[in-house]
Amino acid sequence: MTQSDRELDELVGEWLTLREAAVPLGVSPNRIKTLIRENRLMGVVRGGELCIPAAFLDGPDLVKGLSGTIVLLADAGFSTEEALRWLFTPDDTLPGTPIQAMHENRGTEVRRRAQSMAF
Repeated sequence: MTQSDRELDELVGEWLTLREAAVPLGVSPNRIKTLIRENRLMGVVRGGELCIPAAFLDGPDLVKGLSGTIVLLADAGFSTEEALRWLFTPDDTLPGTPIQAMHENRGTEVRRRAQSMAF
């Protein structure tokens, strides 16, 4: 594991395999893989398996506004790793991390910031 991988793991915290993430969402692991391929979710390989951050889930759903934010970050030219770092890095002006703000129903501000980076 590279230093960059370790740093990302520290930011993200808990990862879920596609199988683990599929259970609370009530979908198949293949559906999650499709969402990743469609740029509506982000995943990285951890321990030899494709995984997503546990923080992307809000009970039986994905965090509200997550897919739109991921699309905005991709449109801004962010790689998966860069987008994950942005979502999980504390920002004193929010306050907290963008993913925390989205969990707290402050997704509009997060998407506004993501959109401003695209231009």
